[in-house]
Amino acid sequence: MIIKNIFFDFDGVIAESVNAKTEAFREMYQSYGNDISEEVVQYHLRNGGVSRFEKFKYWQKKYFNENVSEVKLLKLAERFSELVLDKVVNADEVKGSTDFIKKYYDKLNFWVITGTPTTEIKIIAEKRGLDKYFLGVHGSPENKRYWTEYLIEKFNLKREETLFLGDATTDQDAASYSNLKFALRENNENKLLFKEYEGMRFSNFEELENNLLSNKLL
Repeated sequence: MIIKNIFFDFDGVIAESVNAKTEAFREMYQSYGNDISEEVVQYHLRNGGVSRFEKFKYWQKKYFNENVSEVKLLKLAERFSELVLDKVVNADEVKGSTDFIKKYYDKLNFWVITGTPTTEIKIIAEKRGLDKYFLGVHGSPENKRYWTEYLIEKFNLKREETLFLGDATTDQDAASYSNLKFALRENNENKLLFKEYEGMRFSNFEELENNLLSNKLL
């Protein structure tokens, strides 16, 4: 079955921006000591597609026994956004991602589904000159399962014609939940997490394109 629709995660799939967020989380908790900041980083890497709001709730409860208020949660998220926005906008692309998007956007339907807040990812996509290639750019507070089902229903997409490109367990989970095809963009941060994964993999978009063509999916 030929692919007609692609859901893209953003960090680690379109842009090499995972490390920018990793270092921002480290910086936010560094004043509490190296042990806590390192645990924060490792938790983030294990839960790459989980929204920053859920991560902050978890960390504030675990380390400070705090049921963080919505006001403080927004302040933490704003501080994080200040640290990472420019870094993500200026991050290198995942090799070949922009060329792939430009080559196929008028043949396939593209959306972004990410754990980044929707308001922020829209700014990032626009500043990187990518917004015009996507039918929609979607993020938190809704999770990825929400968005896959929402888009399938809204656009009457066929699940067997839809591919999710991701690098996090939340991406694989959303693809599985919605019965979509999944391709893993592998990198140094997720190799251990996906060591048992036996599906389609790619490290750059030339590999992805070749995989899709050889499997008669394009």
